[in-house]
Amino acid sequence: MCYSTRQTRERKELEKLLSVKAMYGDLDTDLELIYFHANGWSHPVMWTIGQEDPDNMLPAMWGIMPPKENQRDYKAYFSNPKTFGGLNAKSEKLFDHFIYRYSWERQRCLIPVDGFFEPHNTHVKVKGKDFKVPFYFSRKNGDPLYLAGIYTNTADGRRTFAVLTKEATPKFEEIHNEKKRRPVIINEENLESWLYPGNTESDVQDIMEDDLWEGELKAYPVTRDLYSRSVDSNYPGIIEKVDYPEVSIAY
Repeated sequence: MCYSTRQTRERKELEKLLSVKAMYGDLDTDLELIYFHANGWSHPVMWTIGQEDPDNMLPAMWGIMPPKENQRDYKAYFSNPKTFGGLNAKSEKLFDHFIYRYSWERQRCLIPVDGFFEPHNTHVKVKGKDFKVPFYFSRKNGDPLYLAGIYTNTADGRRTFAVLTKEATPKFEEIHNEKKRRPVIINEENLESWLYPGNTESDVQDIMEDDLWEGELKAYPVTRDLYSRSVDSNYPGIIEKVDYPEVSIAY
């Protein structure tokens, strides 16, 4: 699953890359949303480009909520174990889930990121627990990744979103070896198609299946500060490579 990402590009660079304008409501904004490590469990506000206003880049909170809820009440809403953070949405349930089925047709979005983090279970026991290592995924050519998402507009007029996931492809299955999932990453040639309002279920399914080839990605282990409750992991060096003797897979 995708619970941690990184987005360090400034607003103006994203505007130029995507031919959009950063907005806050109806107002042009100079807001910067930069994260060396965006921890989904803290429900960060990130840039999104959505179907309803594809020419503008709007801030949205990571953690999808039903439209009847107020986003300002997110802490109370996500304190219920049944909501489980709202960070990811399984693409296999996109067309029939009680929240997702109202978003797939008209509220699909893109989330531009530098990369994202996934856990690898080494199956080595340390103090009686499995020793898990975070891996960082990014484009080999350094270009951004465009995660596929869905969003809602909550009762208090704010946007919340979830990242779509699918079954792991081989590289992801080897690294993300417990959940065996991967985020849906939209190819550049399909960015406009993903936001096209006239897509059928079949069209949407085809785009998700034909997403970015994993061969365009690199992945390597990074510091376990990512998992620490005593360290602020939102620092530039969080993506520096760390070699662990416990990791037996090639990377």
